[in-house]
Amino acid sequence: MTNWRKPRNQKYQGLVGLIVLAIAVLAFFVIAFTLETVDVTLTQPQANVLLVNWITVFYSWQAPPFYAIVAALTIGLMVVVAFVGLELRDVNFSRRSHDKRHKKLAPWVLMRSTKGVFHGDVTVTVLIPAHNEEELVGATIDSLMTQNRKPDRVIVIADNCKDRTVEIAQERGVEVYETKNNTEKKAGALNQVLAQLLPGMGENDTVMIMDADTALRQGFIKTAVQHFIRDRGLSAIGGLFYGDGTKGLLAQIQRNEYTRYSREINRRKGRVFVLTGTASVFRARALRTVAEERGHLLPGRKGDVYDTHALTEDNELTIALKTLGALMMSPWDCMVETELMPTMVTLWRQRLRWQRGAMENIATYGITSTTARYWSQQLGLAYSVFALWTYFLLIFLQLVSADIWIWYPFWLIMALVFIAEKVWTVRKGGWKGMLLAVFLIPELLYDTYLDIIFVKGVIDMVFRRKANWGHEVVEAKKEVTA
Repeated sequence: MTNWRKPRNQKYQGLVGLIVLAIAVLAFFVIAFTLETVDVTLTQPQANVLLVNWITVFYSWQAPPFYAIVAALTIGLMVVVAFVGLELRDVNFSRRSHDKRHKKLAPWVLMRSTKGVFHGDVTVTVLIPAHNEEELVGATIDSLMTQNRKPDRVIVIADNCKDRTVEIAQERGVEVYETKNNTEKKAGALNQVLAQLLPGMGENDTVMIMDADTALRQGFIKTAVQHFIRDRGLSAIGGLFYGDGTKGLLAQIQRNEYTRYSREINRRKGRVFVLTGTASVFRARALRTVAEERGHLLPGRKGDVYDTHALTEDNELTIALKTLGALMMSPWDCMVETELMPTMVTLWRQRLRWQRGAMENIATYGITSTTARYWSQQLGLAYSVFALWTYFLLIFLQLVSADIWIWYPFWLIMALVFIAEKVWTVRKGGWKGMLLAVFLIPELLYDTYLDIIFVKGVIDMVFRRKANWGHEVVEAKKEVTA
């Protein structure tokens, strides 16, 4: 087992983006070579002419050979099966593991240690880290207090705030903790509070950590508590996040994106990709164990729940818990609404941090059965960048070189199937999302924008540029004991 007391391998972290891109490009050429060996070269199409209201339309029924389609699908299926198989193997191993040394949060280990003892009712303590969130923190607290199962305790962590965040929280009757000399952003703020809370918490005490720009939908806490009561081996519950009511085309595209993500988690029967920072609930024991294993089984500083070096602390904590064998889920009824990025600039900053943070996390943990799915996501992103931009290039070359435009019914049918899938997967988001999906182009341009952000993240990692997401640090004025 890796000993994480060793210094982080910054050189390897710088290379991981290039490694991901290189493997994706290699996969592209492997598929191209495979198709070439089965002789899928298309001959010059024989165009037919269709006159519609004096408009000439050229079309051809030519399509890729059946065996070429089968070859491409087979390669894709083999890759999916390989990575999904590794993920399921890791999940199943953790669920059955009795290894108290390395899989300290495996369900059997937890259940055996608490067997036959009643540890009291499940409690929920909510932590809301906030940095200058006066416009949103009030609504976040209100969404907690109107739940049909209210939290037992709410603490707003005011981190270097210059606005009225503290006053607004106090007006609503919740506790406030003002961080002391915190220079480690959200992760550092949470670590300060958790270091005080966790030692006194029992087996059935839980901690919900939620962003100050998030509102819970009705029933979130009640559903989470019920799952913790029913399953003593459950370590964490993540929320399914949806976009708030921000108006505009960019906001609707983000809502569609989040709706599809939540649908994917539901189809995975709640198996978690990331315990989202928007709102997730943890057993206190799980967080204590993570803090104890930092510097040993896990990267980071011993005693910290959150790795303060991680740009995406929620993603890193998810991998840490999975490494320790933790069972976690995202129930369909645990839904939250989160703030959407109002401009392309703010979206750029958010996604660049997410993307670079995700790559840095897998670079830190390396290639294991636990991280296999996370590596596959990055490889899939890299492949999609290469494939999509190649597609655009080919379309451009055809436009500038061809004398006539020829329509291929086969590819038009494929496009219609693709659009139908896009529309179907956002149906729970309402008619506006479905209408947007029909037009396809806006979402395709959005995907291209995210591809550019991905490439920027890779470049930043390769040159080891310092990441900065604008969190201002000032000297804390006072502390209200949590």
